[in-house]
Amino acid sequence: MPWTHENDALHRDFEFADFRQAFAFMTEVAFAAEAANHHPNWMNVYNRVTIDLTTHDAGNTVTDKDRKLAERIDRIFTRYA
Repeated sequence: MPWTHENDALHRDFEFADFRQAFAFMTEVAFAAEAANHHPNWMNVYNRVTIDLTTHDAGNTVTDKDRKLAERIDRIFTRYA
């Protein structure tokens, strides 16, 4: 499922084989987000991860920061798909 633009955020749901794989993905995303100094709103339940990206200092709207991080997250996800 591709990213969607919902409620002034980029949104995507990810599904993995199990919790360990979901958590490994989240760990990689955390390092990428920290390097970009741009942090996601996310939720994890067992093998599912939900991510919303919005730029808080731009009035909670979608900016290039969000698009770039979404692209990076997609590249990370390809290693798990």
